[in-house]
Amino acid sequence: MEFIDCVVVGAGVVGIAAARALAKAGREVLVLEAAEATGTSTSSRNSEVIHAGIYYPRDSLMARLCVAGRRRLYAFCAMHGVEARACGKLIVAADAAEAERLVGIRARAEANGVEEMRMLTAGEARALEPALACAAALHSPHTGIVDSHGYMLALRGEAEAAGATFVFHTHVERGQVTDNGVTIEAAGMTLACRTLVNSAGLHAPALARSIAGMPGALVPREYWAKGNYFSLPGRAPFSRLIYPVPVPGGLGVHLTIDLGGQARFGPDVEWVDAIDYDVDPARADSFYAAIRRYWPDLKDGALQPAYAGIRPKIVPPGAPAQDFVIQGRRVHGAKGLVNLFGIESPGLTAAIAIADLVVEAAG
Repeated sequence: MEFIDCVVVGAGVVGIAAARALAKAGREVLVLEAAEATGTSTSSRNSEVIHAGIYYPRDSLMARLCVAGRRRLYAFCAMHGVEARACGKLIVAADAAEAERLVGIRARAEANGVEEMRMLTAGEARALEPALACAAALHSPHTGIVDSHGYMLALRGEAEAAGATFVFHTHVERGQVTDNGVTIEAAGMTLACRTLVNSAGLHAPALARSIAGMPGALVPREYWAKGNYFSLPGRAPFSRLIYPVPVPGGLGVHLTIDLGGQARFGPDVEWVDAIDYDVDPARADSFYAAIRRYWPDLKDGALQPAYAGIRPKIVPPGAPAQDFVIQGRRVHGAKGLVNLFGIESPGLTAAIAIADLVVEAAG
């Protein structure tokens, strides 16, 4: 039986960041990924937005780690030549009732430590974005966009420079908590490790349930919320991100721009029981009405199916918003096991800060 000091399961952005942090802390680290490359699932199927930390409940892990992670992400990208741009975001209210909700959103953001949020009148918002229609808007100057693949490559490069090893096409089938850590079975091999970090994303609850000695009552049920995206040919009509006032389960059909200047709309919220990344063109019908609330000049037939992602939810439809769950031995009592559940947005933004808590939980 092979012994490895620390095994990280999952090479999404959070798993890579955790491997980097653990390796830089002097741990021997092996990353096992079932897919053929890093970040093939949730980490690469999102809006590539650097979130400021606006919406999350005060003192939640999402709030604290998003704000801390965002600051460190910008610094990391600048140091490593990864393209990241603080283009800013407007949260737009379509009517007076929504405008009143912006006040509460701003208060929550400021309580979370988000800097320089500013309320705008309709005229002030249109002065920034002439194509915009709104009753009022909230400006977040520190929201931005990032080359997520470049970011993951740079994190992986630092992890490997610190001694971490990445192995792909390797599915972890089951495990067992022991007196010395965790033993796992993967790709026909048995590995023993002092620390197992479960960063398996959509599959993290299933992996935790497969580990004998992990209390089942502390493993949340997974709920998958698919988000479909549609693109707009040509240059975007806006230079900033445009978000409506949030809706249950997500942030509404918002407009983001990529680093090449193309517009993407989404994601919507489609609860699914199986992983499926196909985009149904018919879902564009509901996009048009949502987008025209803030961009009335959108032409019929302009939207094209782009891609889809799936949020790793751990609460059902209609339930209060979830928080990140980072479980170490102090929570579940299983020596050597760290579980990460519900790491959806803002996981990309918060990854470096999440990794610090993984190192702490790993002891």
